[in-house]
Amino acid sequence: MTEPHAPALASHLDDGVLRLRLNRPELHNAFDAGLITQLTRELEGAGANPNVRVVVLEGAGASFSAGADLNWMRGMAAAGEAENREDALALARLMRTLDELPRPTLARVHGAAFGGGVGLVACCDIAIGVPEAKFGLTESKLGLLPAVISPYVIAAIGPRQARRWFATAEIFDAATALDIGLLHQVVDADALDAAVQRQIDLLLKAGPQAAATAKQLVTRVAAQADRDCLDADNAALIARLRVSAEGQEGLSAFLEKRAPAWVPAR
Repeated sequence: MTEPHAPALASHLDDGVLRLRLNRPELHNAFDAGLITQLTRELEGAGANPNVRVVVLEGAGASFSAGADLNWMRGMAAAGEAENREDALALARLMRTLDELPRPTLARVHGAAFGGGVGLVACCDIAIGVPEAKFGLTESKLGLLPAVISPYVIAAIGPRQARRWFATAEIFDAATALDIGLLHQVVDADALDAAVQRQIDLLLKAGPQAAATAKQLVTRVAAQADRDCLDADNAALIARLRVSAEGQEGLSAFLEKRAPAWVPAR
C-alpha cells in the first residue's frame, strides 16, 4: 500500500538512469487524468534533460499497470463526447511522448499489464518481463477498443496479431507476449533486475546522441517507401554523426583502444 499522500508517480535519477515508477499499487497502477499528466510531464522533462541517458518505466506493487482507473472511467462515461475527446487526446499525448522520447526507454514488467498498460510497454524501446506477467487488450469487453494505443501496439506486434487480440480481449501470458513481439525478453523474477541492468549498461556504453537517434532512424526507415529518398536521408544522417563531436570521440576511442568519454567510470 502507498502512504496516504504518496505521489502517484515516483521519480529517481541516478547516474544517468531515470526510473519512473507508477505508484498506485492499491489500484494496480491504473491510470487516471492526474497520473497521465504527471507521467507526460516527467517524460517531457527527461527528453529535455541532458543528464538523463536512459528511462526505466516500472510499477509498484503486484502489477505493472491495469490500464484505466475504474472511477476515472465512470466519470468519463458520464461526460460528453467533447470532454471524452480531450481526455483521450491527453492519453495520446502521453503515448506519443513516450514513443518519440529522445532517450532509450525500458519497460520492467513484473506483473499484469492491461489496456493502456500494454500501450506503455509497446511504446518502450526495450521490454523485459517475468513469466508470471499477464497481458490483455481488454477494451472490447466494455464495448470499446484500444484506439489511442493502437498505433504503438500494432507497431510492436503487427496487424495480424492485433486483429485477434483487439477483438477477443483475451488475456495472454508472457511467453505469448514474447512470441508476438510485445516483450523482448522473459526472465525469472529473481533475475529481472539483473536483466534490466544489463540493458542499462549496454545503453550507457552507446553514444548518447546515437542512442537518442536510433528510434528516429527506425521509424523513418519503416515509413519511407521512396528508396532514393531513404538512401539520401541515411547518407546525410551517418555523415552528420561521423563529423559530430560524439562520432569523433567514438571513432577516436575505438582506434585508441579506450572507452569513449560517455561511458560511466566503474
